Amino acid sequence: MVRVIIGSAAAAIAMFIIGFVFFATPLAKLGMASLDDAQAANVQQVLAANLPKTGTYSIPGVDTPAQTNMYSQGPIATVHYNVRGFAAMDPAALVGGLVFNFVVALIIGAALIGIDRRVPDFSSRAKLVMIFAVAASAYLRLGEPIYWHHDWPHFIYLFIADAAILSVGGLVIARWFLHRGKEEPAAPSEV
Repeated sequence: MVRVIIGSAAAAIAMFIIGFVFFATPLAKLGMASLDDAQAANVQQVLAANLPKTGTYSIPGVDTPAQTNMYSQGPIATVHYNVRGFAAMDPAALVGGLVFNFVVALIIGAALIGIDRRVPDFSSRAKLVMIFAVAASAYLRLGEPIYWHHDWPHFIYLFIADAAILSVGGLVIARWFLHRGKEEPAAPSEV
């Protein structure tokens, strides 16, 4: 278990680095639409004047017949809204993210501990880690454009980023921090 805890720390750092590449470099713009300064200021003023508190809003909603009709006619938006704002590269969020990565890596490590003796070779572990990373990322990210009709480019970008981050974390643990088990003996060569 100690090896998995140490491995989870190494995996968390690797996950953080991959996350940095996807979300703190110009690469992040691939998955986001943008507004010019005047448009952004106008939308920000409208949000401040109409949204009462921090939360996620479906605009219009579907709780009344009038809003259901507005929803069907469009435009519609899902707004993740924070009344206070915060620094774009908030150090507290970065530290919190690193801790979050560690917790996720511990969960991955706990799952791998359960199979490390039955799946002793790295290639099988890697395949398992990557399949689960892709499956989890697909379920969590690609459902939004399917069920909510959100834009595909943003959620495809998030899917790719999440799959890469989870795969890297799992691969670090699977490669260096699990019980190695007995390698299968080589097949006898044919003469």
